[in-house]
Amino acid sequence: MSGNTFGKNLTVTVFGESHGPAVGAVIDGLPSGIRIDMDLLLDQLNKRKPAGKISTARREKDLPEFLSGVKDGLTQGTPLTMLFRNENVRRDDYDSLTGKPRPSHADYSGFVRYGGFADASGGGHFSARLTVPMTAAGAICLQMLRDKGIRIGTHIRKLHHLEERCFDQDDLLKDIEKLDTRLFPVLEDEMEGKMKEVIEQAAVRKDSVGGILETAVYGLEAGIGEPVFDSLEGLLSHALFAVPAVKGVQFGTGFGLAEMYGSEANDPFIVKEGRVATAGNHNGGINGGISNGMPVIFETVIKPTPSIGQKQRTVDLETMTETEIEISGRHDPAVIHRARPVIDGMTALVLCDLLMEKYGRAWFEKERI
Repeated sequence: MSGNTFGKNLTVTVFGESHGPAVGAVIDGLPSGIRIDMDLLLDQLNKRKPAGKISTARREKDLPEFLSGVKDGLTQGTPLTMLFRNENVRRDDYDSLTGKPRPSHADYSGFVRYGGFADASGGGHFSARLTVPMTAAGAICLQMLRDKGIRIGTHIRKLHHLEERCFDQDDLLKDIEKLDTRLFPVLEDEMEGKMKEVIEQAAVRKDSVGGILETAVYGLEAGIGEPVFDSLEGLLSHALFAVPAVKGVQFGTGFGLAEMYGSEANDPFIVKEGRVATAGNHNGGINGGISNGMPVIFETVIKPTPSIGQKQRTVDLETMTETEIEISGRHDPAVIHRARPVIDGMTALVLCDLLMEKYGRAWFEKERI
């Protein structure tokens, strides 16, 4: 299977380049008869769009064109193809960078992988533009999960040196519903202004910042996931690392478990409201690669945007000499706030795929007329 396709029962293939004619996705394995919630889909895409001084000046409409798999707003059960036109392109911004790979970008590794034939403008196929179809495909999966009472939410837990509170697992649905209404994904109202100020200050210095996103899954039953290679953590990590800026994932307390005793790290089983639960959730709702019925909690590290306006060292691949570049064009001083709907969408894709593995595609389908 191509490296551009993910999933087993429900697959998503992404295609396109940053400054090519379009980007898009083909989703195969969708149940038939699912009405596409365009309000939800467009809302997720809107949360990914750049806005104000904290984002790139590139603006795209990002309106989906359905080429197949949908009729009268309902899925047909056949491959669904979505296209997003690239209209605000400026290839000239990258002419001076030809043969001079940008630090911490995929320019050099992609050059070697594809023998110099790949379109490198704006990152080409490695660009964050590919997260548009990821977000849209994920929005359809989010809709399917909502119909089953499963909700997903993501917020900025840390931006550079600023931190906000973690999810309240005793009132998790309330936190997720609050995030649904926010364009800037924070739980504490006062953190929005503080974090935006840090991003704007980085932009003034021609620099960038990164941070940590915290994601929570509410309402996922126990028993979802497969042991060993198709574990819930493994498949989530696989999908999350498809997002260009992601450089680390941890579940539950994650690396913090290294500083704990087993007596502290273990999550004792209890009976709560007539069902099995755990007294803590250091393991992030997963044991043995399978959900245990507690909220699935994980964090994702989003690196600082590598495109910055300061001079940086690189190599001229034609002359094999060291040189300097100064990146011009339109770039984000931070992408963490825009990554939120992408992380939600990739999480939803994994969960739908695993739920189909257990129950089959028909579990998601509406009752036949």
